[in-house]
Amino acid sequence: MDDSYKTITSRVGEGYYTEKRSKFYAFAHHVETTDEVKDIVAQYRKKYYDARHVCYAYMLGAERTEFRANDDGEPSSTAGKPILGQINSNELTDILIVVIRYYGGVNLGTSGLIVAYREAASDAIANSDVEEKLVEEIVVYDFPYVMMNDVMKVVKDMQPRIIGQDYDNTCRITLSIRKSLAQQFRDRLAKLAFSE
Repeated sequence: MDDSYKTITSRVGEGYYTEKRSKFYAFAHHVETTDEVKDIVAQYRKKYYDARHVCYAYMLGAERTEFRANDDGEPSSTAGKPILGQINSNELTDILIVVIRYYGGVNLGTSGLIVAYREAASDAIANSDVEEKLVEEIVVYDFPYVMMNDVMKVVKDMQPRIIGQDYDNTCRITLSIRKSLAQQFRDRLAKLAFSE
């Protein structure tokens, strides 16, 4: 099972393309929700209120199943789809790319538009910092204090991230571990309980 995915960091990647005096400004953002997408697109519409088109595409989630492409008045599939194509060919997710077009007075035709939006999006990705992230699972484990050393040995061996710890009469530890290792981690903790 694949439990890693590629996204970009929070630094906005900027791209630019010009063709027959039309200017295409592209911006790649790290996003994790459709609300973030809506907010960012609304900000660009406001900031570039005098632009002819504010087109965009986004992909969300480690499984890359939630996505959308928007042509914003350009001929169908000439803007959003080429932008989404760049997201797909770079295997990215949790990303929004907005491309703002200032019309230069000369029609580019459908193939010209496809190239322009694709190249602007590609440039924005090229100017972004791509990083690999892991899909993680949360594991909560309760144990008596006498098992502390055994539990900590498993934690040290498997190196999950410790999210929370509560050491009272009964100890509780909350950990985040790479999804592909979660079951093995749970099994090792479960064995501790039986060996007491």
